[in-house]
Amino acid sequence: MNKPEFDHKKAEAFEGKVVDMLNLGSLGLMTSLGHRTGLFDTMAKLPFLTSEEIAKMSGLNERYVREWLGAMMTGGIIEHRAVDNTYRLPPEHAACLTRSSTPNNLAAFTQYIAVLGAVEDEVLEAFNHGRGVPYSSYKRFHQVMAEDSGQTVVAALNDHILPLIPDVSKKLGDGIDVIDIGCGSGRAVALLAANFPKSHFTGLDISEEAIAAARETVKKENLGNAEFRVHDTSRSFGNNNYGLITAFDAIHDQSMPQRVLENIYEALAPGGTLLMQDIAASSDVENNKDHPIAPFLYTISCMHCMSVSLAGGGPGLGAMWGKEKALEMLKAAGFRDIRIEQLSHDIQNYYYIMIKPA
Repeated sequence: MNKPEFDHKKAEAFEGKVVDMLNLGSLGLMTSLGHRTGLFDTMAKLPFLTSEEIAKMSGLNERYVREWLGAMMTGGIIEHRAVDNTYRLPPEHAACLTRSSTPNNLAAFTQYIAVLGAVEDEVLEAFNHGRGVPYSSYKRFHQVMAEDSGQTVVAALNDHILPLIPDVSKKLGDGIDVIDIGCGSGRAVALLAANFPKSHFTGLDISEEAIAAARETVKKENLGNAEFRVHDTSRSFGNNNYGLITAFDAIHDQSMPQRVLENIYEALAPGGTLLMQDIAASSDVENNKDHPIAPFLYTISCMHCMSVSLAGGGPGLGAMWGKEKALEMLKAAGFRDIRIEQLSHDIQNYYYIMIKPA
């Protein structure tokens, strides 16, 4: 059999792609630092300034700021004026890099790169033994996830997500029991509890760290109609009790996702609604090749979502389990009339809406 002819142009083009990967991956880390240090937020308000002036305005060390500026300038993120060696963050770039640009602050998402990189050795071992990496290994993950969901799901909850469900705002206003599965630091629960004081909200999460943060939030906001419990939702948590159950980006991480969905169905009151937000993807990888952030989502899936589930003895669905698999599992749990919505400004998520028959 003749070997295929080596395509030198194809090889050269791919080599260039790998070089781009090195540069862009490095810029991802530097962008995360720009977000966490507040440098983007500070520079967005400033004209062209020297590294010394930017460091002083930011309260940071000048030598580190200068080297960071080098990466940002050569990466095309920050502008440099050679005549006086000054730097500026253009407003067109600040529009997706600063906290004031929420929900369009993409810099917040770059934090995942460092968080996942910190567990690379453990994930490498998992490639050999096939088991997962426990949630406890992921430092800052729940904090980054809270910021992520805070500017995507929580920010859109009142104006865009709740209106997807007919009459739910009226029911919440009149007073119903609500439970949030995998509540994390409780931002969604806190927002809903503040807006609907006649309803009672319970957040469940297996992470003691996340629940501690959630309890602190409702304590500060003096929300007497919200509570949080450390609970494994593969164990029953109610029987025909709840008018609304929410699960924001939580089901695919579970060690027993099918059992969790069955418990949700059992806990819903007749006529109650499940609102499940999860990644907008197909279960067939071929259908995801044109997804604008598919490599990012598969990476998070491989290095966190899938691995955490496997560590708990679960199936390792991963973030990219897709709507076909989700629909299959929801139907197996008892749900029949399943509606899938997507918000025009949100390329990342599907919203699954199901009402338990009365």
